[in-house]
Amino acid sequence: MGKLGRRAVVFGAGVAAGVAGAKWLKSDVPVLAGTRSIAPEGRVNTLNDASGLSETPVAKHVILTDDPGEQLVAALRAELKEAQAEGRPVNLGAARHSMGGQAIPREGTAISYRNPFVELDTAASTYRAHAGARWYEVIAALDPQGFGPAVMQSNSDFGLAATFSVNAHGWPVPYGPMGSTVRSVQMVLPDGELVTASRTENAELFAMAMGGYGLVGLITEMVVDMVPNQRLVPTFRRMEAEAFAPAFRTAVDTPDIPMAYGRLNVGRAEFLSEALLITYAQDPESTEIPPAEYASGFTSKAAARLYRWQLGNERMKRFRWWTEASFAPMLAGPANRNALMNEPVVTLDDGDEARTDILHEYFVPFDRFSDFLQVCRDVIPASYQEFLNVTLRFVDTDETSWLSYARVPRIAAVMSFSQEMTARGEADMARMTRSLIEGINAIGGAYYLPYRPHATLDQLAVAYPRAQEFAARKREIDPGLLLRNNLWDSYLGLI
Repeated sequence: MGKLGRRAVVFGAGVAAGVAGAKWLKSDVPVLAGTRSIAPEGRVNTLNDASGLSETPVAKHVILTDDPGEQLVAALRAELKEAQAEGRPVNLGAARHSMGGQAIPREGTAISYRNPFVELDTAASTYRAHAGARWYEVIAALDPQGFGPAVMQSNSDFGLAATFSVNAHGWPVPYGPMGSTVRSVQMVLPDGELVTASRTENAELFAMAMGGYGLVGLITEMVVDMVPNQRLVPTFRRMEAEAFAPAFRTAVDTPDIPMAYGRLNVGRAEFLSEALLITYAQDPESTEIPPAEYASGFTSKAAARLYRWQLGNERMKRFRWWTEASFAPMLAGPANRNALMNEPVVTLDDGDEARTDILHEYFVPFDRFSDFLQVCRDVIPASYQEFLNVTLRFVDTDETSWLSYARVPRIAAVMSFSQEMTARGEADMARMTRSLIEGINAIGGAYYLPYRPHATLDQLAVAYPRAQEFAARKREIDPGLLLRNNLWDSYLGLI
């Protein structure tokens, strides 16, 4: 990967990547209604998520390993039929990292995929993959042929259909969410019908499934865009925070910059006063591209440790910002595009069972970025949360998904907090989250749904104006409400 990988270059950058390491804990921490239930005495069938705060009883957890095809479809139909007969919900997942029960069916059938099937079509610049293939498995198949995913989540542990279903994005530019690179999907509807959905065939189902959190159908396989792999050279620019949005927009619009992101300082003394813009351009001297290994090297692990030392330590936060903005740029060298994205989330795990990493993500119009900074300055320092990181990415307009968070081009701000696993920690997090959402909704932004379910129903309706339409159409497609999760139970099902 050259001198340093992406995470090492920014010394702990990556918690902004998707989700901090999964904690399959069985915590007794009291949390707000709708986030977990206590299993009956002696009950052992529970699932949790990356927050460790969503322990939920399930009737069964089935892991399917069949290749895409008739056998997989038959297995899904059998699970749907059994669940319908017994009156329980069904949910399909992969890594199950979402932080608020969005991938867990309460008292229902949880289905998880494990299958690495990937098939390239180099003439079409696409690949066909099992819905449950992990991104590192996709990279392993594409990389030897000189290709890589056009867009993927920034850690490679997650499943393809899961990424599509939460409408996740990455940091390649100038793309919209990962769903913008999906050509078609095959899925089994709640009544057992197998359909192909794309922008031209069953277009409504496709649009609802993109960012539909598995509430529309059980996806079996996908056809997705791929792009040539590249050897890239990074550039770093330090600036005042208010100057970031126009600089970022210029970088995104530059044709020879295929990857870009930003960072803000989080120390309380100069909170969100500075920004760092990191861009990658093709290396003109590149003659060969090393393989993209799925691993975290020493420098990435050291960067993660430095990241953890920030907890409760303002001096360390200042030191980390210096390493990112001043020291690391002197060490950074060429990097493999695939390798930049092919790091496991386990590198970020804090290993502290008394605390949990909680992610937030907000989507802000470029012309309201200064207002976003002010909202954060007004709300976050007044909380008791340990704010460790914020990464800034680009998301282009998404006109497809019914639950789109990017109705115009957005700056995506991915934030990482370390929260006490206590009732007071949870209550403070909920209060802070609702205040942030209120302020960001007011400036025309939106918040991301895969994280803790602390928003009010009214806040969700403002951020996602087609939510009511989505819920009404879902009831028509799935009149028995067979496909459910906590997002439905606590929000969409109440609209």
